[in-house]
Order: sequence, then structure tokens, then C-alpha cells
Amino acid sequence: MDALELPGDTELDMNDKDNNEQSQHLRATDEQAMEKIYFPYSASLRIFGIIPDLEEITQHLGIAPTRVCRHGEARHAGSPPYEYDMWMYTACVPENEPLHVHIDALWSVFGEREQYLLQLKQNLKVDVFLGYRSNCDHAGLEVPYDSLQMFVELQVPLGLSVIVI
Repeated sequence: MDALELPGDTELDMNDKDNNEQSQHLRATDEQAMEKIYFPYSASLRIFGIIPDLEEITQHLGIAPTRVCRHGEARHAGSPPYEYDMWMYTACVPENEPLHVHIDALWSVFGEREQYLLQLKQNLKVDVFLGYRSNCDHAGLEVPYDSLQMFVELQVPLGLSVIVI
């Protein structure tokens, strides 16, 4: 094979060193494209600050947190200590479900607890942490407008952590 046909009627002469390197890059890109692309999502409600009694929050909300962190504790050996206490609940939704499913599940748990969460905001930070990971560097996401009610009602910004691996 002396030439490689490319889209747009472009041919690469396989005997040309520069073109051969470009051809190898194209093959590597094709192999990456064959790798299964994934899009795991998550949504968590976080309450953090100086919280003397994390159990009090659990009792008022009537929901057990999926994670708590204490000011001064280290995440793991060698890591810096946490700056604040944190109470966090992550929606129990498979990570391969679309982001809006995670958001809706979170709001279905906390929607009836809106007033208490707004009260907590007087002394603590309350936010919603959204996560999106992928091995694809050219994708996007869409969230239906009715899934944004939680952000309006809790008066918190929509922030999204995007990690491309």
C-alpha cells in the first residue's frame, strides 16, 4: 500500500517520513476512538463550615449523610487536613444515568427540607456539587430547565466539576 486515503480526497504518500508519522497518529486516534467512552455523573448536597454537632444536622434533616469530614482531620496520610467540617449527601443514582437524573433525585430528597437548608445558610455554606467525568474531550451535557429548580429555591449557583481523563 503506497497511499492512505483520507476524508476530503487527501492522500498520504506512505513513503514520505512526515506523512508516515501523520498516518501513525491517525491510527492511534482511531484506536482511542474505539475505546469505550464513558460519562459518569454525580450530584451531592454539601453543608460545610464550623459545625459543632454534625449529628444535629442529620437529626433535623432526617437523612443520614453519605460522608462527613471533620475540621483538622486528614483525608489520608500525607494529605493536608480539612479546613472545615462537612456534612454531605450524594444522590443514590447509578453514575451512568444523565446528570439531570442525579439532580432530580437530590431535590426529591431535600425539596421538603428547603426552609431548614436556607436557615443553615445564615451560618454555614450550603451548595450542590455536581460531578462529570469522561475520557472524551469533546462532549457536552444538557440539563432540562425543570431540573434547575433546586438551584433557584436554595439560591445556590450551578457549579460543575469536569474531569477529562
